[in-house]
Amino acid sequence: MRTGPPDDRPLTLEPEMREVLPALLASYERGEPAAMATVVRTWRSAPRPAGASMLVTAGGEAVGSVSGGCVEGALYDVGQEVLATGEHTFETYGVSDDDAFAVGLTCGGILEVFVEQVSPETWPELPGIAASVAAEEPVAVATIVRGPHSVGRHLVVRESSVEGSLGTSRLDDTVGADVLGLLESGRTGFLHYGSEGERLGDDLEVFVTSFSPAPRMYVFGAIDFSAALCRAGKLLGFHVTVVDAREIFATRKRFPDADEVVVDWPHRWLGSQPVDARTVICVLTHDPKFDVPALKVAVGTKAAYIGAMGSRRTHEDRVVRLKEAGLTDEEIARIHSPIGLDLGARTPEETAISIAAEIVQDRWGGAGGRLKNSDGPIHAGAPR
Repeated sequence: MRTGPPDDRPLTLEPEMREVLPALLASYERGEPAAMATVVRTWRSAPRPAGASMLVTAGGEAVGSVSGGCVEGALYDVGQEVLATGEHTFETYGVSDDDAFAVGLTCGGILEVFVEQVSPETWPELPGIAASVAAEEPVAVATIVRGPHSVGRHLVVRESSVEGSLGTSRLDDTVGADVLGLLESGRTGFLHYGSEGERLGDDLEVFVTSFSPAPRMYVFGAIDFSAALCRAGKLLGFHVTVVDAREIFATRKRFPDADEVVVDWPHRWLGSQPVDARTVICVLTHDPKFDVPALKVAVGTKAAYIGAMGSRRTHEDRVVRLKEAGLTDEEIARIHSPIGLDLGARTPEETAISIAAEIVQDRWGGAGGRLKNSDGPIHAGAPR
C-alpha cells in the first residue's frame, strides 16, 4: 500500500536518460530493439529521481541504473519480456519499510517505472532527439505512460517545432504548449490531462523528459578556491566559466576543469551573458572593486543562487558598499554571504564542498544539519 503522496513535483535536475542515450542510439542504428526503463515517479526515500533510466539491449547488456542497484535485477527480466513481446509495461517497486527488502528497495522508497521498447518503428524521432542533445539544442519528450488510450506515444517538443503525436491534434497542442514551460527551465516531471486533452482532467498521465543545456556556474576570481569550485561544479553537472580581469591569472593552465576561462571584468562580462533560473553565480574575488560591481549586476538577474566569499567583517563592509551603490535590502538579501555552509572548511577543496553543499541545499530546501540528528524524511517534501 502506498504511503503518502508521490514526489511528482517537476524536477530541476538534468534527466538521467542522458546517461543511456549513447548506448540507446547505438542499438537503434544497428536496427536492434532495446528496452528502456524510466523512473516516472517516486515516493519516500527512493534512491534515484524521476528521469533515471536503465537500458536492456537485444544483446543482453544492461546500461544505466534506476535505483542504485536495488531493483535492477527485476527490471532486467522485465526488459527481456518487453523485448520479446514489444509491449510496454508499468511497474511499481517497494511497498513499505517492513517489506521493501523483499521487493528490492531496502531504503523503503517506492518507484514507478515505465518500460518500453525502443526501435526505429516505435521511436522514429530518436535520432533527431540525440542530435538536439549533442548540439545542446533544448528538446523535450512527452510520453503517455498511463491512460485509456495512446499509452507509449511520444511528442517531441522544441522551442520552435513539434514532432510526433500523442493521438489527437487537441492533445498535441495542449501538451506541446505546457511542455514548453518545462523545457524553458530544464525541468522533468508529470502532466495530467483529460482523455481528450482537457487540462482539468487526470485520465492521462504524461511524463516529460527535458534535455536542456547544462546549467551554468559563473565563478568570478582566478584564485585557488575557484579552481577547486570548478571541480565541484562539474561534479554537480554545471557548465563552469571562470572570469577574471587579470590575464596573468585567468589561464587555462590554472583552471583545466573549467569549460571556459574568460579575461574580462566580471560585471561587464556578466551583463552580456545569459542568466536563467538555473544559473549559479559565485563571487570569489574578495576585492571590492570586483565584488561590488559584479554583485550589483548579479542581483538584477534571475540567477538561482548568488554567493560571495569573505569573512563576516568583509561582508559587513560589502553591505555598506552595496547600499552606497544603490542596492536595496531585498536585493542584498539574495546574496549568500559569507558563502557556503558551516562545515569548518579550511582548504580550497573543503571550501568548494561547503559552497557546493549550500547550492544543493538552496535548490532543494534542505536544513543543512546532520541526518542522524533528524527524524523526518531524508528528501525534502516527501512524507515520513
